Amino acid sequence: MIAALVISCSLPAQAEEAGPVETVDNPWSIDGWSIQTSIYTKHFDPEPDHVNDQNLIGVEAYFRNQWLGGLAVFDNSFGQPSQFLYMGRSWRLFGSEYWHFKLMGGLLHGYKEPYEDKIPLNQLGVAPAIVPALGFRYKWFIAEANLGGLAVVTVTAGVRF
Repeated sequence: MIAALVISCSLPAQAEEAGPVETVDNPWSIDGWSIQTSIYTKHFDPEPDHVNDQNLIGVEAYFRNQWLGGLAVFDNSFGQPSQFLYMGRSWRLFGSEYWHFKLMGGLLHGYKEPYEDKIPLNQLGVAPAIVPALGFRYKWFIAEANLGGLAVVTVTAGVRF
């Protein structure tokens, strides 16, 4: 019964009257996906507890209206498993088809004792975060430099499809 419902919902609806069919371009349609990983991390003011291997895996969905949504799973600067769930927007730089600026905002989780105070507003274990990025894309390849507050830059690379 469920299979029949899924099949019937996926079939195109039959037009009652003959005539031109209008198509609506949904700006929130997914235009592409990317998968990225961290390849380099640099802390601006290193501490002995800092870890420079973030083991980041990020997945992003790109919408036709230049907005995006994503999830990054990584080890934070202190080696603790962390997650960043976000929405953002991307802009081409100077009309270039290769360079872009991206701004992401979302919720950051994973900074726990004794490092819970290393990020602002983390009283509930989840903190708001804003991450700007400068990126380069050529065909399917994508690379970005992401700024984590004023503390760290992480370079990622991956594929967009």
